[in-house]
Amino acid sequence: MDSRPTRPRSWFAPAAALGAILALTTPAAAPAQQPKTLRVTMHADVRTLDPFWTTQTIAGIHGLMVYDTLFSSDINLKPQPQMVESWSVSDDRKVYTFTLRDGLKFHDGSPVTTKDVIASMQRWGKRDGAGKTLFGYTASLNAKDDKTFVWTLTEAYGLLIDTLAKSGTSVPFIMREKEAMVDPFQQIQEVVGSGPFAFKRDEWVPGSKTVYTKFKDYVPRKEPASGHAGGKVVKVDRVEYVWMSDPQTAQSALVNGEIDFLENPQPDFLPILEGTPGIKLETHPAMGTMGIIQMNHLHPPFNNVKARQALLHIISNADYLNTIAADKKLQKLCFSYFGCAVDMETDAGSEPYKAAKDYKKAEQLFKEAGYNGEPITILQATDHQYITPAGLVLAQQLRKAGFLKLDVQSMDWGSVVSRRAKKEPPAQGGWNIFITGTTVLNSASPMTHTSLAMGCEKAWFGWPCDPKFEEIRTSWAFAPDLAKRKQIAVEISKRAYEQIPYISFAQWTNPVAYRSDRLSGVITMPSLPPMWNIEKK
Repeated sequence: MDSRPTRPRSWFAPAAALGAILALTTPAAAPAQQPKTLRVTMHADVRTLDPFWTTQTIAGIHGLMVYDTLFSSDINLKPQPQMVESWSVSDDRKVYTFTLRDGLKFHDGSPVTTKDVIASMQRWGKRDGAGKTLFGYTASLNAKDDKTFVWTLTEAYGLLIDTLAKSGTSVPFIMREKEAMVDPFQQIQEVVGSGPFAFKRDEWVPGSKTVYTKFKDYVPRKEPASGHAGGKVVKVDRVEYVWMSDPQTAQSALVNGEIDFLENPQPDFLPILEGTPGIKLETHPAMGTMGIIQMNHLHPPFNNVKARQALLHIISNADYLNTIAADKKLQKLCFSYFGCAVDMETDAGSEPYKAAKDYKKAEQLFKEAGYNGEPITILQATDHQYITPAGLVLAQQLRKAGFLKLDVQSMDWGSVVSRRAKKEPPAQGGWNIFITGTTVLNSASPMTHTSLAMGCEKAWFGWPCDPKFEEIRTSWAFAPDLAKRKQIAVEISKRAYEQIPYISFAQWTNPVAYRSDRLSGVITMPSLPPMWNIEKK
């Protein structure tokens, strides 16, 4: 689409005449070969370049373009080696020895070595929830030589490979040692990865466009591409993430052929896209989203568990579904912290949430928590496909209760992401509630479900704190079989509904949409869509 203003007629006519004269008098030049450019609109704009600094999904999508990983998940969500060529495990399952494959090179031409790997893993492990858990069982992580490193555990923690292959944010990407040595609580400034695409910082325009070009020295694996694993063969010259905050504008751009791929089309527009020749909708079986109402456990009123429990008597799960995904085929009324239609699904302890709303009960619980009408600061994103309408539903539900004073502060999603990291009281620039979401892919495991952890200072934003909960959650990781893990999942669910680390609002699916008359080889993967293997006609 061209949104440039129309030039005055008095300027345009002479310019057109001059152009016609030049066309007649200037010899025709040989047409230059145009680069193959894939134009994509993702669900959010790339504002943060450091994929470890935030769990924001768009930061993970950016990271997937630029960086590579030791292991990745295939289309069936099974771990597969990526940068690793081979590995071995000791008999006691505590010592893992890894060897990197040949041909790994950063975009600046320098080779990838174990120094880069170790520094990257240590930086990632200080920010990511699953990474913190893994490093809690790590005795040492040392280089044997430039291509071989040894990861030694204190106990036989069986989720090491699964954690390294995780597909949800934060993904354990490998950076140069230079960037990996940056304080993990400060954002990196240089973006030099070893992945299939190189970031074009000189063409990056936040709020408008992010550009990546094919890294010609990238050596793909020999296996066929599968999910985030296998051979990452790039078949275009450029990928442009074109940011459009208005969903209808993005849909029109896809219909008109101005973009090739739309990651997160508005559910209301899906029938139009389905009926448009040349457009295909696709959904991975695990491509489900779960909404999250995150409360700040550090400050009143939600530092008191009774205030958190009170919200269960106010919030109606179904209201969010009917607003965000009105199509019944996309909805799943779900009360499981792990998501529905997954191995760990359980709604144990959810009775207060599933019951009819009870405002008197909620008001009593707030009073017992010491609430006296103080403003509750809600960070309301104004430019996100589902977080924005969900925030409006939340404010409406809380106002309907009649006894809460709300301070709804509107801002773009990037500002929410920055502000949610602040631990100061709401009156000093902090917050009480913000809305976000996670994929069912992430939530299906207690160890990768970042928002579920209640590790106090080590927990995710909101900083839930419950040592007993963490003991139960950790026992899940050491369970001997699936049956035992399901039993422990019930205990986790009961404790979560008692302590309320956050409140989930429903589950829904959303397909990707792309121009099938132009593109082939699209890999539909939940959370972070791959841009390799795509061929443009």
